[in-house]
Amino acid sequence: MSEGSKKGRKHTISMKVNHSFNALARIAGLFTGRGFNIDSISIGEAEEEKMASCTITTHGDEHIIDQIIMQLDKLVDVVDVQDLTFVPHVDRELALIKVESSKQKQTEIIQVANVFRAKVIDISPESLTIEITGRKDKVDAAIGMFEPFGIRKVARTGTIAMKREYEPKD
Repeated sequence: MSEGSKKGRKHTISMKVNHSFNALARIAGLFTGRGFNIDSISIGEAEEEKMASCTITTHGDEHIIDQIIMQLDKLVDVVDVQDLTFVPHVDRELALIKVESSKQKQTEIIQVANVFRAKVIDISPESLTIEITGRKDKVDAAIGMFEPFGIRKVARTGTIAMKREYEPKD
């Protein structure tokens, strides 16, 4: 990672890309080839056929982020790129957390899940699997609260984001 990408604020970059075989490889290659860091990346089908929506979170100073956006915009598969950092937007992560659980601890674990508006999606005599969605800090806090029970496994998406359309009038 280059020195410049270690500094700076977190940026959320949203892209619309062609849903092609090499699109993700080209995007990731741009970052690795130039020493930029990807904190998270998430890509999936968009509302338009043969298109995908991609969200990348990264860190960097203004110059680094400008370079990233300029280079992404030049990629063949990238149709649109936008830094959402300074515009109203919503972002979320999803995590599945498998927590060790005896019968005696299940109620307590479910109470913790309820505090975070999480759902129990699988149960066995030895574990509960919890689904939680929210901002990164909420997911981090939930994981921290489940750690004392014993976490067996965590599967976590990257951030997904979308620009807000509604802007209240002053």
